[in-house]
Amino acid sequence: MTKSSITYDLIIIVSLMAMLLVSPAYAVDGTALLKQIDRNLNPESYEMYRKLINIEPDGSKKEFTLFSVKKGADKVAALFLAPASEKGRSTLRLGDNMWLYIPNVGKPIRITSLQSVVGGVFNNADILQLDYAAEYNVEKTEETGNEYLLHLKAKTKTVAYDRIRLWADKNKKLPVKIECLTEANMLIKTLYFKDVKEFGGGIARPSVIETDSPLYKGYKSVMIYANIKKRDFKDEVFTLIFMPNIESLR
Repeated sequence: MTKSSITYDLIIIVSLMAMLLVSPAYAVDGTALLKQIDRNLNPESYEMYRKLINIEPDGSKKEFTLFSVKKGADKVAALFLAPASEKGRSTLRLGDNMWLYIPNVGKPIRITSLQSVVGGVFNNADILQLDYAAEYNVEKTEETGNEYLLHLKAKTKTVAYDRIRLWADKNKKLPVKIECLTEANMLIKTLYFKDVKEFGGGIARPSVIETDSPLYKGYKSVMIYANIKKRDFKDEVFTLIFMPNIESLR
């Protein structure tokens, strides 16, 4: 083999390597990845049972049990089953709009995403969570060891958090940790996704979400998922008129 042929072969190899490095086919599609994370985390339409626990700095706890239903990208409703003082209350989210129904009041009242119907660190947007891809655009995607890091920006000013940093397991395509930030990148809270569990029907997702916040030092809130399964619903389920009747879906 001549010196010139070796040089030519090296040029071809270097050119191919350069093409691979810049080829968009080898770049991570952040939007597609976020949609896959959403679907792995929850079916598009489902029912689920979960327990929400607020833990005070002194160690005291307050627990709530909720039955929740979701349809598509922007319809979520939840019914309080316990404690007795909350039983029969329900919440509804249609896109950015949220309501709380209290049986002895008889008329749904407006609530906001940053309020919390249960107190604690989780707010209404956390409890009535939509798909992340429905509320956020992916600004940048990084790879860090065994995880992806997605930098998300809210699509509108009505979203609870202006920015989100989402770490996801590369293999499972499931969240590991989420940092919720203001527009100025001030940390509001951190969500930790733990204990991936098989729920049946092809659903395997974290069964525990914990959160803490520098704004609520010493406080912690936990969501524990007991059951989640795919289920279709009529649109009428997600209306103000139906809020007193969510119990009938169980």
